[in-house]
Amino acid sequence: MSNDAAGRQTRFIVLLSALVALGPLSIDGYLPGLPDLAGDLRAGAAATQLTITACLAGLAIGQLIAGPLSDTYGRRRPLLAGLALYTIASALCAVAPDVRTLVGLRLVQGIGGAFGIVIANAMVRDRTSGTRTARLFSTLTLITGLAPVFAPVLGGQLLRFTAWPGIFVGLAVLGAVMLAASAAGLPETRSSASRQPLPAVVGQLLGDRAFTGYVLANGLVFAAMFAYISGSPFVLQEIHGLSPQQYSAVFAVNAAGLIAAAQISGRLVARAGARVLLLAGLLGATAGGTTVLAAVLTRAPLPALLIGLFVLVSSVGLVMPNAAAQALADHGGHAGSAAALLGFSQFMIGGALAPLAGAGGATDALPMAIIVAVLPALALLTLGVLTRPMPGERTRSPARQGPAGHRRPRTASHGTASGSSPRNRPM
Repeated sequence: MSNDAAGRQTRFIVLLSALVALGPLSIDGYLPGLPDLAGDLRAGAAATQLTITACLAGLAIGQLIAGPLSDTYGRRRPLLAGLALYTIASALCAVAPDVRTLVGLRLVQGIGGAFGIVIANAMVRDRTSGTRTARLFSTLTLITGLAPVFAPVLGGQLLRFTAWPGIFVGLAVLGAVMLAASAAGLPETRSSASRQPLPAVVGQLLGDRAFTGYVLANGLVFAAMFAYISGSPFVLQEIHGLSPQQYSAVFAVNAAGLIAAAQISGRLVARAGARVLLLAGLLGATAGGTTVLAAVLTRAPLPALLIGLFVLVSSVGLVMPNAAAQALADHGGHAGSAAALLGFSQFMIGGALAPLAGAGGATDALPMAIIVAVLPALALLTLGVLTRPMPGERTRSPARQGPAGHRRPRTASHGTASGSSPRNRPM
């Protein structure tokens, strides 16, 4: 690769990484300002928490909008429109007169931010195939793991110089920078357009058992991760007595494990294959979740619980990039819609199941432990059932097998109605 081509590739990866970071930054970046926000807007804790829920809902809904639009009109135009929407909504959040208005604007902000996430994933599939796709998804997973760790820190530093509206001003500036950078530096990666109605595309995707299996497995493990994020502050601080600083250190160590696993995945995928690494991640997450449950049931010392959480979170770094690569492998013609369903499942399954981690209150760790043990095991079972070829079902020829000899089941939905197909590429 020439120096010029390498430079373009680096800029491409940096821009995509910044796009996928918009979601975590929007959710976590203003968390340090929540108490001041509640006081200034005279809102209760529940109403203030709705500003987080609204952004999560926007990130989920927006992906279902962005994916089909990017398949129909190309990647650039919907991306630029979404970033413009994100920038405007972020600026308006800074001047919201009351919490109800802020909740509505946060929903719009999340929708705009979702365009960056789903189109970045679709662009990866447009430009790469096989192990290169999995390696690039590993890089994006690294950013996804880093952003929630550093976003509250950045928000806290901003609060040293400004009040909570300043955080939204910062997000608006970031959105404007990303809009300008994407307009100048991101090429159109969609070579052809799909004019199929959205219900037909969704039906085609969900009719692919393997795609559905990878999407559900990814969503279930992501929900276990959400349960850990929402439940661990109470479990570790209220029950086990960790200080906020100690809890932050535990959170950082677990995030480092996820990041390390994602990078290991990127290095090993060419030799081991995406499916093998995905299975390893699911087995690791199941083992970690089971360790957490056993530690809670037996009232084991704190280190046993911490080890289980570390293994669980680290394993997510193997699951996410390889599940995404496998899910999108046979759907180059509808990569935007496929990426949208993948992302939507993460936020919807996570948003629906993660709150159950607090069902026992601040002094009961069992609900969180059950969730983080059951969901990875269910993901492993789902993957095994839905990605296994049915009797008499055609599989890929040896030349089209996935890594490590995996024969991915094909169904009637694996057509080439539009766009390019990766069947002749190594995967």
